[in-house]
Amino acid sequence: MSIHRPEQPAPAYVPGHDLLADKVVVVTAAAGAGIGASVVRRALEEGARAVVFSDTHARRLAEAEETLAAEFGADRVRQTVCDVTDEAQVQALLDLADDLGGVDVMINNAGLGGTASVLEMTDEQWSKVLDITLTGTFRCIRAVGQRMTARGRGGVIVNNASVIGWRAQEGQAHYAAAKAGVMALTRCAALDLAPHGIRVNAVSPSLAMHPFLAKVTSDDLLAELKQREAFGRAAEPWEVANVMVFLASDYSSYLTGEVLSVSSQHA
Repeated sequence: MSIHRPEQPAPAYVPGHDLLADKVVVVTAAAGAGIGASVVRRALEEGARAVVFSDTHARRLAEAEETLAAEFGADRVRQTVCDVTDEAQVQALLDLADDLGGVDVMINNAGLGGTASVLEMTDEQWSKVLDITLTGTFRCIRAVGQRMTARGRGGVIVNNASVIGWRAQEGQAHYAAAKAGVMALTRCAALDLAPHGIRVNAVSPSLAMHPFLAKVTSDDLLAELKQREAFGRAAEPWEVANVMVFLASDYSSYLTGEVLSVSSQHA
């Protein structure tokens, strides 16, 4: 039996309340129009002293930096190309944050999807998705965790998982395995880093609408995915970013090792 959920309008954008005042925030995969870019903007609106953001697209990074610098001040925005499969580039990203006083909040947003049946999926397809989405998150946690521990003033790490880490979806074995791994990694890293005053949590979005997703997804599939959601619509990227900012803020000071679903879906 099909269910029709009437589409509920997105709420009004909420102004900032200085939840990240005086923090240095690092965000990966943030040059587009999706969740990463929304987190960068939200962190600046919430009073971050500086936001260092990265991606693999140099032109988009430069354009984003120019736009944000004009709005929030050039001294508060830095960008650099970073491929999270490259340890040297991960370290260079954190070096840039160290120049600004050291990272207080690390948002691990980098990930790669794709669609292929396990009957046809190649080793290369499997490995690429796992290396970016899961191992890339591990590299960033390890690198920033070492620096936060050495500095001795704690910190926060927020990872981007996905509801597909909980539920099955055809053609998504590599992505689902990677995102389920991010969830498990989050829980274990939280215990390893808790003695150093470092919290590690994750968000688990389902459908967050942005131009790239609309471009690569059919209208029929988007309509079907929206109907799975309680509000009959996709999330706005900033709605996911809001939850990431909450996890990064002192409002979640006793929360670690958790994966918060930014969706009505778990299975």
